Amino acid sequence: MKRHLISAADLTRDDALLILDTAEEMARVANRPIKKLPTLRGRTVVNLFFEDSTRTRISFEAAAKRLSADVINFSAKGSSVSKGESLKDTALTLEAMGADAVVIRHHASGAPHRLATSGWINGSVVNAGDGTHEHPTQALLDAFTMRRHLAGAPDGGPTRHQDGPGDGTGRDLAGRRITIVGDVLHSRVARSNVHLLGTLGAHVTLVAPPTLLPIGVETWPCDVSYDLDSVLAKSDAVMMLRVQNERMNAAFFPTEREYARRYGLDATRMAALPEHAIVMHPGPMNRGMEITAEVADSDRCTAVEQVGNGVSVRMAVLYLLLGGNEPALSENRTEENK
Repeated sequence: MKRHLISAADLTRDDALLILDTAEEMARVANRPIKKLPTLRGRTVVNLFFEDSTRTRISFEAAAKRLSADVINFSAKGSSVSKGESLKDTALTLEAMGADAVVIRHHASGAPHRLATSGWINGSVVNAGDGTHEHPTQALLDAFTMRRHLAGAPDGGPTRHQDGPGDGTGRDLAGRRITIVGDVLHSRVARSNVHLLGTLGAHVTLVAPPTLLPIGVETWPCDVSYDLDSVLAKSDAVMMLRVQNERMNAAFFPTEREYARRYGLDATRMAALPEHAIVMHPGPMNRGMEITAEVADSDRCTAVEQVGNGVSVRMAVLYLLLGGNEPALSENRTEENK
C-alpha cells in the first residue's frame, strides 16, 4: 500500500484485497470478549473533521482504539478554525503534537490530497470524505459487505460469509452486477465505489435522473441508466444514495414525491430483485424518499451491518498504514492464545 489513502482509484486489486482480507481478521476481534489488539500502541491518530459526522468519526475512533492507538478528536466547531485558522496552520499544530496518522473529513474536494502532498505533516493521511470527491473507506466497507454476501456464490446464488472467504475463492467481486441509485452528482460514495468495484471486477450501473449525474460521467468505468426498474432483475446488490439537499442550490427534480416514485426503492421494487440480492445504504437515510421504511428494516438491507463492517475495515486501513504490510494473522492468534 501507499503511505496515504486519498482515493479508491489509488488502490490496485492487490491493495484492495489486502485491506479486505486484513479486515476479515480484524472482524474476528469484534467477536472476542476483549476487543483490542496492541498493534498501534504508542501511535497517535487524529480525527480531523471539518464536517459533521456520526458514523465515520465514531467508526475511525473505535478502530484506532481497538488497535490501542491514542486518539485525538478534532472538530472545526469550537476550535481555532472557527476563528479563521488555515488548514496549513492546523496541520502544523498536529505535526507538532506528533500525529502518526490524520483522518480528515473536509467540505472542500481535494483537501486531503493537499494535506498529504504539502509536507506539512509527516504522518499518513486518510481521506474520510472530501466535498463531493471521494470517500474511499466507505467504498471499502461496502465492498467488504458485498463480498461477505456475494463473493464465491455460484451463478449469483447466496453465500453469506460470517468469518470471511475461508478457502480464498471469490476474494474479489468478479462478475457481480452492482446498481448505485440516486444523487450521484453530489455523492463521494458513488465515485469511490465505481473506482473500487471496477478494480475488484464488478460491473457497476449508475441509475439517476439526468440532473443528478455529473458532467463527464460517460468516461467513468460504469454504465448509466435512467430507468431503475429495467436493471433490478439483474442486480446482485442495489445501493441507494441519500439525496443531499444540503449541497443543492437549485431544483434538481420536480418534487420529493416524484423522485420517490421514479427512483425510490419500495417493497414492490425489492421483490423484483434476485433472491440473493442485497440492499445497501451508506447512511444517513431519508426514509420515504430514496428508500421506504419497509425496505430499510427488512432482512435484505445491510445498512446496519455496513456500520459494523466499517470498524473492521478502518482497523485494517490504520493497521496497514501504520503497523505492517501483511494481514494481522499473528497478532490475532497471539492474542487468542493468551
